Amino acid sequence: MTVLDKMIIKDLLKTVISVEMVLVVIIVSRKFIKVLAQAIEGNIASDTVLALLGLRIVIAATTFLPAALFMAVLMVLGRMHREQEMSAIASAGGGMFTIYRAVFWVVIPLSVCAAGLSMYAAPWAEGQTELLMHQDRENADIRGISAGRFSEYSNGELIFYTENVDPAGKMSGVFVQNKQGDKLGVVNAQSGRLEYLPGGLYLILENGERIQGIPGQKDYTIENFKEYAVLIERKNIAFVPNIESLPTKQIWNSNNIKEIALLQDRTNVPAGVILLAFLAVPLAKSSPRGGMYGSVFIAFGIYFAYSNLQRVNHSWVVSQILPTWLGYFWVEAVLLIVGLIMLIRLYSWQWIMLKLTGKVAA
Repeated sequence: MTVLDKMIIKDLLKTVISVEMVLVVIIVSRKFIKVLAQAIEGNIASDTVLALLGLRIVIAATTFLPAALFMAVLMVLGRMHREQEMSAIASAGGGMFTIYRAVFWVVIPLSVCAAGLSMYAAPWAEGQTELLMHQDRENADIRGISAGRFSEYSNGELIFYTENVDPAGKMSGVFVQNKQGDKLGVVNAQSGRLEYLPGGLYLILENGERIQGIPGQKDYTIENFKEYAVLIERKNIAFVPNIESLPTKQIWNSNNIKEIALLQDRTNVPAGVILLAFLAVPLAKSSPRGGMYGSVFIAFGIYFAYSNLQRVNHSWVVSQILPTWLGYFWVEAVLLIVGLIMLIRLYSWQWIMLKLTGKVAA
């Protein structure tokens, strides 16, 4: 590893980390607003919010790692072109392969990291996110209960109040008002607890009195009870994980068309890291008067087209417009061809052929 390699590697790593952090913070912040809104409404526990934030960061870091590396290569090499560092390297005998060697000292480890993130870390994070959200949906009603406060359920048809709630969830001094059609029921009980039973979430009341009737009429029903159950909310608490959370090992040999497309999405992440870095090297060349970022606008256009082709390809594979064996190969082939065209435009076809045959120095 030469001094030039170490210099480019150091600049690239610092820039990749900075760009990745900025992208992740922007994207996660936008998506996390919905999570915070649910936490404010009591649908998500406060201690779950930080766990969800960490899981979202893992998913976003996996998604935007190719874009971060692409932008980092453009920024680092573009600056070297503007400050005439590339001219100094060329005058010392360094050429295209010298730059590619230094860049791929960073690209290869990052592509391996991207493969691990997309194949294992991101699906695990998706699964944990789904599981935490499911658990919070189950416990939303329990969290909404606090001593000395009226709580509404079933769109206001049930009003609940308790004087005290112990750490185990046991309630004392319970008042419930329940409306069923024209009839209004009022229940007072010494104690109560919430419990999931077949059919939904029930409030189990113990040792109390129940009064039920139609307001304005005299035929009320008054009864005492040792135990009385009130349905708070009908729920289907079965956990059905999203397809994005399926482990890679489970879908590796799958014949399901959606799972095949999902596997191709995951394998595309490390391939995108390598191909976008390959394209960024010739794209970063700019003249001293070419502006601060040179060809960055062209690069954004290429990346925008590439990311949209990925989405289109996914839908085409799922709808079987494209054969599954083709997958993302055609998208990656287009990106590779664009990179080769940029190289030919920069160095000329004859020079590249001489370089490959060893007739010119590195």
